[in-house]
Amino acid sequence: MAEHIEELNGLFQMPGESHLPPDVLGELQSTIRLHSMSPQELFYKWESYCIKMGSAETKLNFDTARAFKKDIQEVLDREVKGKAHMRGAEKRTVHATPRTAASSDDVFGMFDEITPKTPASTISKRKSAFETPAPKSVKSAGRSSPTNGISSEQKAGGTNVAFSERQNAGQILETLNGHLETSELMAPAAEPRIKLHANTDLPKYNYRPLAMHLSEASEVLDDRIDEFTLSVQKHHGLDESAFGNAASKSTSEIVTVGRIASDTPEAKMNANSIVIEMSRRAGAGVRVPLKFKTGVSGSFFPGQIVALRGTNASGESFNVEEILEIPMLLPSVSAPSAIEATYERLGIEEAGSANSAHALNIVVSSGPYTADDNLEFEPLKALCDKAIETFADALILIGPLLDTEHPLVASGDFDLPDDPHIEPDRATMNDAFRILISKQLERVSKSIPSVTILIVASARDVVNKHVSWPQAAIPKKDLGLPKQARTVPNPVVVTCNDMVIGISAQDILYDLRLSEASVGVVKETNLLTRLTRHVIQQSHFFPLFPPANRTSLPKPSMEEAIATGTPVDTSYLKLGEWPNTRPDLLILPSALPPFAKVVEGVVAMNPGTLSKRKGPGTYAQMTVHPRKLSGEEQGAPENPVGNNLYDRARVDVVRI
Repeated sequence: MAEHIEELNGLFQMPGESHLPPDVLGELQSTIRLHSMSPQELFYKWESYCIKMGSAETKLNFDTARAFKKDIQEVLDREVKGKAHMRGAEKRTVHATPRTAASSDDVFGMFDEITPKTPASTISKRKSAFETPAPKSVKSAGRSSPTNGISSEQKAGGTNVAFSERQNAGQILETLNGHLETSELMAPAAEPRIKLHANTDLPKYNYRPLAMHLSEASEVLDDRIDEFTLSVQKHHGLDESAFGNAASKSTSEIVTVGRIASDTPEAKMNANSIVIEMSRRAGAGVRVPLKFKTGVSGSFFPGQIVALRGTNASGESFNVEEILEIPMLLPSVSAPSAIEATYERLGIEEAGSANSAHALNIVVSSGPYTADDNLEFEPLKALCDKAIETFADALILIGPLLDTEHPLVASGDFDLPDDPHIEPDRATMNDAFRILISKQLERVSKSIPSVTILIVASARDVVNKHVSWPQAAIPKKDLGLPKQARTVPNPVVVTCNDMVIGISAQDILYDLRLSEASVGVVKETNLLTRLTRHVIQQSHFFPLFPPANRTSLPKPSMEEAIATGTPVDTSYLKLGEWPNTRPDLLILPSALPPFAKVVEGVVAMNPGTLSKRKGPGTYAQMTVHPRKLSGEEQGAPENPVGNNLYDRARVDVVRI
């Protein structure tokens, strides 16, 4: 058990501490020993436990470690009882029906002394005990109440705490670059201090969904492998003859570039089921199993493009001797003239005279925006109040806003506030959006006329008819959005003054966590950093292919419902690629714990969901200080300079 100590310290490391407390470490070791699992598997279960209990409230200490251990045991007990019940049911269907006195063949009572007598009433009770229970939908009195869309599991979990009675509102859970000051505006800016420019071709997102052709999809997948091959060849200075087909039998060492896949798609990929799929040009699209040499380690997921060096002497598997580095895109840069134009927009008269009043204030949030038992949108109202109070320059709202997985929205059985422009019997979801959401955004735009509101689409937004990913923007028509609001596709890359922002509403981090498999000892033990690095290294907002099974994702509250997942249109996956450079800011909303980190020179954040199913969630408040130009940079206006957002941006993850 001593060999697990270092690995447990690396996986469960707490902020500010290099080692776990002895009592916590002892509980984790006891759990591993009791259930015969690896530290990595225990860590995955801990993350699931945090999500179930509420990641913001669950901190690893002795009490939570014991509760976690008890939870694992309870889950195991339920599984064992369920299997025993199923086996018992099978046995009962095979055995003969117990005989009553009326049907007995013992006419003369010869067996009275040796056969136990079973009263008829007992048989009747036993029979009723073996009957299949009636479903809850049959037992319930009716379906007229809107809350009937909520599952019995949710009801059993206890009543929802009223949003007005929430605790620790405004508490900062995590801070990046805490030494930087927050924005201190005394009044709203007279003019918008943000200039937005889309780095992606927005009209291309308006393609017709559900019209995918297999030939087009295969070409897109092949082209991605071929593009990475050229990039690897240039980065490592390799000759074209160094590349080969991993499936061809040969003792010669070659370099192969291909897509990671699993030989058992119905099960989670592991170190023994990893295969590499080559493009049709390089290897006729053939898949070959991978065997890793001792000492070779890495983290893999289906859809990942990798470059491997090795041999295939047997013709049955490719023996990997080295994993070559995949070159990343260059960091984003700006011309000094563009930075000086930003100075003017922020009201900076002279270079070097900037202060906290010149810093941008950006509020970032992700849906859902209301709890599952109502459509009051109280978290959204509180967020808008916060934006008004701090004179936000930008409010970034990432979908879903009106969520298809919300029980009341899914049932369609809910009442809207009175509105003279709406006939109750003819109300549409657009009307619901206009009344419940747009009115709150109008309040922000009237209080801060210079604000920029950015709305990012989601596959779960009920008002967006574009159902596949990549996804077109939510149409503004009939939604009553203020003129300061702009709707953009999912995903999108935009330039905001002198920084590049990449946003995707799809939960790629959770999907990667479900699909990732490790070989050897992984160098990066922090899960959130490792998953974010995968996205950055692949230069794609959704590098996972195929997406995670919908049944393995967090389930909606409705009975017998499954998650929406990621409805990928493979023919248009190229729209999810990053154009030319790495973004300065990468926003990846996820059901995993919220965070703000610098990964490979990129400020990466997960603001968390603004509302959980039964309570308030989190959002991110970002302060961006102006980029300071040195004398040398000012003297060479023709040379672009790095945006260096990681040095001048403060991010606070805040409880709503």
